[in-house]
Amino acid sequence: MQNVKKLKAERIELYKRELIHYYIILMAIILFVFAMIFTFIIPDKVMSWYLYGGLFLMVYTYVIIRKNYSVDILVHTYMILASFYNFYIMLAFWNNSVASFVWLMPIPLAAYVFFSRKWAFFYIIFVMLNIFSGYIISKNFNFNFPEHSHEDVRMTDIFLVISNVAVLSLLLYFNDKIRRVEIQGEIEAKLQVESKPAAFLTEKDTFSEELFGKVENIMKEKQLYKDVSFNISKLSAEMDINSGYISKSIRYKGYPNFSNYLNLYRINCVKKLLDENDLERVTLMYIYTEAGFSNQSTFNRVFKQIEGTTPSEYISKMQQ
Repeated sequence: MQNVKKLKAERIELYKRELIHYYIILMAIILFVFAMIFTFIIPDKVMSWYLYGGLFLMVYTYVIIRKNYSVDILVHTYMILASFYNFYIMLAFWNNSVASFVWLMPIPLAAYVFFSRKWAFFYIIFVMLNIFSGYIISKNFNFNFPEHSHEDVRMTDIFLVISNVAVLSLLLYFNDKIRRVEIQGEIEAKLQVESKPAAFLTEKDTFSEELFGKVENIMKEKQLYKDVSFNISKLSAEMDINSGYISKSIRYKGYPNFSNYLNLYRINCVKKLLDENDLERVTLMYIYTEAGFSNQSTFNRVFKQIEGTTPSEYISKMQQ
């Protein structure tokens, strides 16, 4: 039972971190496009720099904390700060278009995805108070914000709606994945109570297969194994996934550890380079360093361990 709960929690944590990662990328694109609009199409120096500043702070902060952070604390902090950040934009456009508060609409859904219905209800109240405060302040204070033409407002409103549809779609997509894991976890727990552990193994297999597939794709596409200093920590940073999950998926596929998995890629690369190159024109040192080995002794040892023969013996047989 505890294993099922632990596995479910790990998968949900993984999906939530992936959601945060893709959300940051999407919001960075959206803020950048809006900043460019107010720089070149609808000149508004204050608004453009406000958007550039928000973009920089969001991306810079995430880059610093993305390896170690609490999902709950980060999401709560972001939703509150994002609401206050949007408050200026909402006031600036209140007399031109009330659509600016649409930025706040995904917040309750995000609270439901990451937390619970209770928190979703709390953030609904929070968003309503935010909008009501904007209404009261706009009616009682005059900030002399720039006026914009109907064409300008129409353009920004259209992009605003498209942006929020994209954000909502991302939230709904990951919400579906998270809810499926929760439902499967409940089913697995019931089955385990009924002494049917095979169901748990099936769920574990699915998780490991999915993650290992991602590892395989990135190893093949980017050929990260060619980096002499490459290790599981660098792969974890590249994928933005906890190294423990990666290690478990690799062991599940039958590899003793990540080092063995990495060395297999490097040896296969060596064999491929030996087939493609004339050793009279290139040195063996070029071959094994190109494949990611730092020195010949390590290369010889790993090659013998995996292939059951020395590199020189392998080359002799290949030439014959």
